[in-house]
Amino acid sequence: MASAIAEEPAAPVGKVRWLIVAAAFIIAAVAYLDRSNISIAAPILKKDLGLSDVQLGTIFSAFVIGYAVCQPFAGRIADRFGPYKIIAIGIFWWSVLTGLTAMVPATYAGAFGLLLAVRFILGVGESVIFPAANRLVASWVPKRERGLANGIIFAGVGAGAAIAPPLITFIMLEHDWRWAFWITAFIGIGAMLLWLIFVRDTPTQHRWVGQAEAAYIEADPGSASSPSPQVVASWRSIILNRNIAVLTLSYFCFGYVAYIFFSWFFTYLSTVRGLDLKSSGIYGMLPFIAMAIASPLGGWISDRTSIRFGERIGRCGIAGVAMALAGVFVGLATEVADVRFASFVLAAGSGCLYIAQSAYWTLSANIGRTSAGSVAGVMNMGGQIGGAVVGILTPILAAEFGWSGSFLFTAGVCIVGAIAWLFIDPNAELPAEEAVDAFATTTHR
Repeated sequence: MASAIAEEPAAPVGKVRWLIVAAAFIIAAVAYLDRSNISIAAPILKKDLGLSDVQLGTIFSAFVIGYAVCQPFAGRIADRFGPYKIIAIGIFWWSVLTGLTAMVPATYAGAFGLLLAVRFILGVGESVIFPAANRLVASWVPKRERGLANGIIFAGVGAGAAIAPPLITFIMLEHDWRWAFWITAFIGIGAMLLWLIFVRDTPTQHRWVGQAEAAYIEADPGSASSPSPQVVASWRSIILNRNIAVLTLSYFCFGYVAYIFFSWFFTYLSTVRGLDLKSSGIYGMLPFIAMAIASPLGGWISDRTSIRFGERIGRCGIAGVAMALAGVFVGLATEVADVRFASFVLAAGSGCLYIAQSAYWTLSANIGRTSAGSVAGVMNMGGQIGGAVVGILTPILAAEFGWSGSFLFTAGVCIVGAIAWLFIDPNAELPAEEAVDAFATTTHR
């Protein structure tokens, strides 16, 4: 089949590219541990600082807004200067701001405003992670393996978010919520050191890469692994590209659904459904364990299906069906009376959602190539805007229609995201004539 990806080589060619993917997995896990800690600490933090649910939702959204608005620029910086340095700076930045979150005094009258500013700036620091990681994938991983590679990286999202409930609740029970932020900040610094030791921008810069693996990566028609100078597509060509626009719309829906788990799920279990802190910590892991399992599984299925049937089915078809099923499970959870069983149903929804995850990032890398960071940044900005909206809108919908109403609305958003996959061309690429020198002014044509 002409549109199908070429078969994998029979001979082994080295595995350093998978070390790079594993490093990105660790960074993703730490990133989501550091962004999930506040939602786990929320019931105690809110009482300590005298915050309302609406103020808490605004604080959740402050992080996401800072994260969202910087996505395209973070991707462009990674395209121009390389993801290795940019991610290292990002890890240090967000670790420092995580520590500063713990320093907001309970007796300070402006605690709400101060926490709002700290979380916004933390979001700016974290904004580089996934656009830059996508640029790294475009340089290191051939197209036929990108589904699995992105699935592994985004399994880190589930892993970090799954570790957060038991870890943060244990620390809070033993000490207090502030210690939870200090410890996660130190974990971030440790991850940065590992990144600096094991990762490089391209295979040619990594002394462990053998000739066979370098040749295998560079022979891929979708490779962006050649050293600088690189070319980066103009903002105009990215923003006006129909496929990128629809991909971004669908990822907005994805982000809306995902962030209801990252922002409100733990509060929902402990406050709305009445689980104690310890039980909430246990059952709060379920959706994120499902994400960690489903993300690489979805990537592997997507790669194998694309090889056999082409990318229309392997990328768009798998992702669209998975998102539709996620919407069904999220809707069904509102009809389940038992909170523990409802947690499993919602976990099934989050798992289906994350089966679709790798398709977004694989296609943004395939479409963007040397502009993969910029394309992923635009797409991810849409996803994070969805996260900002859900942080603010969920308590408003819950107050007006009940928490079941807020989850039913989320299910509907998920279905819209599934339908959008019907309108995406998985074989599209940015036209070469729209490219500009990566180190020139980005608006020059």
